This record gives sequence, C-alpha cells and structure tokens, in this order.
Amino acid sequence: MNQTPRARHWRLLALLAAILVFAVACGDSDEDSTDTTAAAADTDDTGDSGCDHEPIVAAFVYIGPVGDAGWTKKHDDGRLSLEEALGDCVETQYLENIPEGADSVATFDRLAREGTDVIFGTSFGYMEPMLEVAANYPDVKFEHATGYKQADNMSNYFGAAEEARYLSGMAAGSMTESNTIGYVAAFPIPEVLRGINAFALGAQRVNPDVVVEVVWTSTWFDPVVEKEAAESLLNGGADVIAQHQDTPSAGEAAENAGGYWVGYNDDMSRFAPDAWLTAPVWDWGPYYVAVVESIADGSWSSQSYYGTMADGLVTLADVSDKVSQDVRDDIANVQGEIIAGSFTPFDGPVNDQDGNAKVAEGEKPDLGTLLGMDYLVEGVIGNAAG
Repeated sequence: MNQTPRARHWRLLALLAAILVFAVACGDSDEDSTDTTAAAADTDDTGDSGCDHEPIVAAFVYIGPVGDAGWTKKHDDGRLSLEEALGDCVETQYLENIPEGADSVATFDRLAREGTDVIFGTSFGYMEPMLEVAANYPDVKFEHATGYKQADNMSNYFGAAEEARYLSGMAAGSMTESNTIGYVAAFPIPEVLRGINAFALGAQRVNPDVVVEVVWTSTWFDPVVEKEAAESLLNGGADVIAQHQDTPSAGEAAENAGGYWVGYNDDMSRFAPDAWLTAPVWDWGPYYVAVVESIADGSWSSQSYYGTMADGLVTLADVSDKVSQDVRDDIANVQGEIIAGSFTPFDGPVNDQDGNAKVAEGEKPDLGTLLGMDYLVEGVIGNAAG
C-alpha cells in the first residue's frame, strides 16, 4: 500500500493540528476538526518505523465534540488507544461535529477519495450515508457504530450496553425515595429503548414500586436541553436521574436539586460527585486495534460485532458507596451471572407498557429481537415513538 500525500501531510503537521483541534473542541463551532497520530516527532518517511507495512490510515467521524465528556470522548479515547498500541504502524485523524445526513455523505466521500484505509462513523444516523459512499469505494473499509446494515466493505459494531444498564438500574432503584426515576433520552430508536427498558427492569428488581419517566430531547449533544429536561423531571417528583445523552448536564441538574444521578458512556463522577451513583462505560480501544490489525494483515472482512461485558467492550463504573453494601454485593453477583451467560437483562417474563407479553417466562430473546426493540416495558412512563 502506498502512503498517500494526504497521510504524509498529516504527519508533518500533527503538532499544529492538535493545537487547532483543542481550540475547536473547547468551543461551540460546528466546523469539523482533525487530529493525527502522535508520530509527529518522526517525519522521516524512510520506513524506519518497526512496521512491515505502510501505516494504516484511519479516520474517525464524530457526531459531537471530543470534549463532550461522554460518547464522543470515549470513541476518541479508543482512537488514542489505537495510536498507543500500534505506534507508527497507524495514522489517525478525526473530524468532530459532523451532522448526520448530507454533510456526512460529503465527509465520508472526501475521506475515501483522499486515500483513507478505514473510516469509522460513530453515530446511528451515519448508517445510510456510509452505505451509500461505501458502494463507490470498494477498496476502502467502512466501520459503522450502532447500526445494523453491512456491505462487502462495511461492518457494523456496537455492544450490549443493556447489561450495564440493568446493573445501574439496580443502583438507582435502591436509592429513590419518591419511587420515581427520571430518564433523559435522545431519540426513540431501538438502542435507546433497549437501554431504558433494561434500566427499568434492573430498578424494579430491587424496588418493584419504581416507575421510570422518560423525557425525549431529540438531540445527542445539547447541554442546555439535557439539563432542562432533567430539571423538568426533578420538578415533577423524580429524585434520581438517568440518561442516554452525551454530556454530564443532567447530572449537574440532579446535584443542584439534591438528587442522585446515573450517567452514561464514561465515569463522569467529577462533574456531580454528590449525586453520582454509577454508569455504563464503553471501552472501544481493543476493537479499533483489532480492526486496524486485520486490515494490515489482510484478514479484515465485513462483520456485525456486538460486544459484551464478558469481552470488556461494556463495563460498569464503580458503584458509589452511597449505595448500600447489600445492593452493591447484589449488583456484583448479577454482573457475574451476566458475564457467565447464565442471566440476561431481558430474561422472561417481560411485558410492554400495556401488559402485553413480549418475552415469555423462561425465554431469552435473541440478538435480532433486541436490536429491533420498539416498545417500553411496564413501569416506564413515556411514548416509545417519541
């Protein structure tokens, strides 16, 4: 594989790019930003890098800024882990604040034309744009996070956040005194519905009287809207807030109101330590390393990857000692059962809001059923259609 002029350009200007990226990430600009590998100190293209191949050029396209402290930040942590693991054998760049739709089509097309070897798109709404562009560039590898469509040169990847959601729901259910937990959620797609349902079932495991009230924000990243949604739930009687959002704003609202908070994506405890309980956490680095290594050795093939707590893609942040020791022990025991495969969050019986059986007693839904989830379970207040 010949190294592209674009790739060499990024190597030469990496230090400058990193400074510019930092400046943009700290602001509210919708302009895209880029970064490259830490190999800027080595601008010699003679091949003295310890690699037996030209560097694999990998691009990451983000829906939000790397400074969101959540979803995008964790994907960028994965990109940095990739750089650390493979060193001069990989060159990366990222583009942030790329809207879904036509803007992402143009972004994916440009990256493919510029000689990128693999493009990672990290938002559900990138699925159709990636599929469209992938058809035009059969020699470029495309990797889409959270979707379900594939092509010969396009994989999808995601993970069982519902496993950690269930455990975090147990923590939340044990802490509410009002028996109302608020849930600030982005969009009513299967990924989000699955998380709400698993969380509610976990909360009901330790507190059968719990209800989970959902407010839809129609945004992945909007700190003001997220905080306002959390405040509305708190004002309505919720004393614990959970979220499927990309920032810690909901937690800040919970702390201001004297409530508790379950985060998402990362350990965000530093933003509202008094409210913090726990959170489902992602670790994307090993997957990104495996993908790039498979491209380098020629073994890459299109796949649907769904990681779990057992393989480490999904973890649970440390549970606050505000949660009783008995509940923390129970959470640890259930986590062990999930990892061993003897329990899943949607083991039947599971009913929808209207009492209709969705999973019969003794049954375990298959992955396809989970990926198509379009309902909310009993005890959840809200509309599954948004």
